[in-house]
Amino acid sequence: MKYSQLLGCIAVCLLCAICYLPWSFIDDKNLIITGMSAPGTVYGKPGLMHFVLGFLLILFFIIPKIWAKRTNLFIAAINVAWSVRNYILLSTCFMGECPKVKPALYLAIFLCVCILIMTFLPDLEKLEKKKHI
Repeated sequence: MKYSQLLGCIAVCLLCAICYLPWSFIDDKNLIITGMSAPGTVYGKPGLMHFVLGFLLILFFIIPKIWAKRTNLFIAAINVAWSVRNYILLSTCFMGECPKVKPALYLAIFLCVCILIMTFLPDLEKLEKKKHI
């Protein structure tokens, strides 16, 4: 696909922005959990890994080599797994306290899957043309 690399970079940037939106809300403690802050919990910063992986994803989206595209596929799969981990961690009831999941958490999973799909669609024609030159 012609614009898959650009769309992948845009999806990574959107994912980084989603990390600052509320992901879940715990009623009993009146806590709002975002990807970059989870005060009053032991969750840490669940969205920080998306920033690290996002930097690598953008770097490998830009590099026009076949090894970079293959590595990007692996990193995007780890990113999806981390997103599913965040969903499980932030939506599970703990000691009778069930958090309310916000739409941004679902959007984070959706963007991670979109990034993974974009890694499946590199522009191979450009890679083959540069190989022959």
